Amino acid sequence: MIWARRPTLELLHELSRGSASAAIGVEFTEIGDDFLTGRMPVDSRTRQPHGILHGGASVLLAETLGSVGALHCVDRSRFICVGQEVNANHLRPVSSGWVTGIARPFHIGRRSHVWGIELYDDAGRRSCVARLTVAVVDKPGS
Repeated sequence: MIWARRPTLELLHELSRGSASAAIGVEFTEIGDDFLTGRMPVDSRTRQPHGILHGGASVLLAETLGSVGALHCVDRSRFICVGQEVNANHLRPVSSGWVTGIARPFHIGRRSHVWGIELYDDAGRRSCVARLTVAVVDKPGS
């Protein structure tokens, strides 16, 4: 198991209250032994003018899942995790429904993590793959 202290879905939703991910409807859906999943609606908040999912919204979901996952792999009383680099390949357009993401770590180190995140449409087709590097930094005031 990767978690320093296994989070609950309720805690994840509480911590994201008032954030960009909450504003566009991101929901956390499952916490496994070595992964975190969540989903995001494809609607007026997340579509580009051509009627398909905005690439930036996909990246926001990917970075949310990876950084939230990373945060729960460290001692939250001493450290925070911040995105350092993210890249994404958009593989197919999605115009409606939901995109669901699954985040798994490739590497969990003392000062950095690397996470892989895959996004899928409602039909289970991969729509985006992303890699996120997260810096583990001292919590302000600790």
